[in-house]
Amino acid sequence: MGLVQRETLKTTILSSLGLVLGYVNKAVLFLILLSPEQVGLVNLTVTVGLLFSQFANLGTIYSVWRFFPFFRNQERGHYGFLLLNMFIVLFGVIIMSIVVFIFRDTIVYLYQDKSELFVDYYLWIIPTGIAHVYYVLFDNYLRGLHKNAFSVFLNEIVLRIVVTALLLLLYVKWIGFHEFFIFHALLYFLPAVVLLFYLIRGGELKLSIQSIKISKRFRRLIFYFSGFSYINTLAVLLVISMDAMMIAHYISLKATAIYTTVIYITSAVMVPYRSLIRVSSPLVALHWKNRDMPALQNLYAKSSSVGLYFALLSFSVIWFPVKEIFSFIPQYSEGIYVFLFIMIGRMVDMFCGLNGTIFSTSRKYKFDLIFSVFLCATVFYLNMLLIPDYGVVGAAISTSLAYVIYNVLRCWYIYYYYKLHPLNQQQLFLLVYFAGFYGLMLAFDSYLLHWIEFSNQIFPIFFKWLMIVLALMVPVYCLNLEKESTQYIQKFIVNFKNKRQRETLGGV
Repeated sequence: MGLVQRETLKTTILSSLGLVLGYVNKAVLFLILLSPEQVGLVNLTVTVGLLFSQFANLGTIYSVWRFFPFFRNQERGHYGFLLLNMFIVLFGVIIMSIVVFIFRDTIVYLYQDKSELFVDYYLWIIPTGIAHVYYVLFDNYLRGLHKNAFSVFLNEIVLRIVVTALLLLLYVKWIGFHEFFIFHALLYFLPAVVLLFYLIRGGELKLSIQSIKISKRFRRLIFYFSGFSYINTLAVLLVISMDAMMIAHYISLKATAIYTTVIYITSAVMVPYRSLIRVSSPLVALHWKNRDMPALQNLYAKSSSVGLYFALLSFSVIWFPVKEIFSFIPQYSEGIYVFLFIMIGRMVDMFCGLNGTIFSTSRKYKFDLIFSVFLCATVFYLNMLLIPDYGVVGAAISTSLAYVIYNVLRCWYIYYYYKLHPLNQQQLFLLVYFAGFYGLMLAFDSYLLHWIEFSNQIFPIFFKWLMIVLALMVPVYCLNLEKESTQYIQKFIVNFKNKRQRETLGGV
């Protein structure tokens, strides 16, 4: 896992910095400078725009993961593999843009009563979706080249800094909300365009149809695989958008703002997971190509172990001071239990680790469609059942429950056919250790913390964070309770020291 460790460290650091910037934007500045309805509109438009991009990609994302190892050859321009996928995406974008215009009247009918503002800005999902689909295509291609850091830097750092600048312009009233919304929608073209020039300049992309030299046999195989993966991906990602869209339909944009803001807060849990999946996905395809099942099992278990540790740690960091955090945004207090249920589903998703990538790149990828349709149907049915009675909390319960069942079924299927599983003995010890810590923290919060008087609500937040660091991070590292996570930290320290030494020698 040397390559995985190096790239994951880089992408995790960048993603963590981006997360901080994103929190400043969406969890602070958005809530201060925008009304709940405006927050709901921006978040819903981005969410539906991302859904547009998933429809428009026509399965190219998974085809890049699965087949790029067979075509990777810079001297031959990688046989025009990226350019072929760019043409496929262009066709998907044209089709989806037509669909968006066709269903405009339906959208007006569904949202004009509860979320009228979304109707006015509905068509802006098209540029948002186009920009995102090409960014994802280029990003996945760079993953296959094991060049992850630059695309993460653009999307997680540069993009969010520009959003902060737009919010500051809104604050000083140089622009209004309408202008802010338009600039925000067009902003997503920035990372896509920069990556395009980066690939061309690096010699990884040739804009010539003659560079496409993929045999008809391979094209048929790619299109066949992409077709199944496309439907499968749609089912999974529709779930992500479904909650926000159904909340906007059944309740209001304000409720959508609460739900989507909490969803963004819980994204802290996914930072290590996304970084690990980003780097590990090409290795999964490589192990399938080499039929190296022991290496695949080793990668699967180690990834799940790291995912479990960071999931539990991230949950602790946010959940224990959750009341104090939401005391600063009382209008969003309904989101506390939304956070709890969504976090449960995301922690299970992180623990199951690479099961989705393993499934989608295996010969059994077609059967994953069954599980994905089940997930989509379950969330839709439970949302219809729970949202009218329980509001945003009902949406969180339905999504979390569906994801738990979905991941358990996929893990069982992978084990049944390939004897691959995400388990090891260390994980049990880690769960016991965390359970003991949770008990102590609950007792501390219920009985001891009330005796301490704080002049400001921010102090108990930092006090609890300090306890989490001392109880969870330091012992796990010093006692090597979770070997894989400890190796990541040690690798980072070694790389940091080596970099400092090189800078010192260079200065001399």
